[in-house]
Amino acid sequence: MTAEITLRVPVREDGNAVHQLIGCCPPLDTNSMYCNLLQCAHFADTSVAALMDGELVGFISGYIIPGRDDTLFIWQVAVGEKARGQGLAGKMLAHIVERQHCADVRFMETTITEDNAASWALFSRFAERREAEMSRSVMFDRERHFGGEHASELLVRIGPFGGQAAVRAAG
Repeated sequence: MTAEITLRVPVREDGNAVHQLIGCCPPLDTNSMYCNLLQCAHFADTSVAALMDGELVGFISGYIIPGRDDTLFIWQVAVGEKARGQGLAGKMLAHIVERQHCADVRFMETTITEDNAASWALFSRFAERREAEMSRSVMFDRERHFGGEHASELLVRIGPFGGQAAVRAAG
């Protein structure tokens, strides 16, 4: 039997647990703990924490792109090993876009490396559930932006998708 998972807006006190979770979820890039604290404070309304028996087992950070109130950018998606295989990442994405804070969101963007099959599957399913188009283009190039030290990050753009009522119906 699987324990129940609760989704909620992150709080500042989640920052350390977020930092630890991301460190256990390769190939995610680790950020400073300070960055994770800011994600839980400044970007809480567009991020989500998933808890199982009081333990953080999932986290998505995101933000509304400045000057583009209709576009939610998803920064990172982390699901701990004990919560995998339950569709948690998709539930967390839906949880964010269903919030009042995201009422005007019609597009979702993220970046994914070419070889990240799990992320491609997650965002493809998100687009399919919302009957939205999904496009991709290079956002950060391996050579030009990363100096050859990181794979190119492809910008994924999904949308337009409907408002909160349409998102709930697509569930």
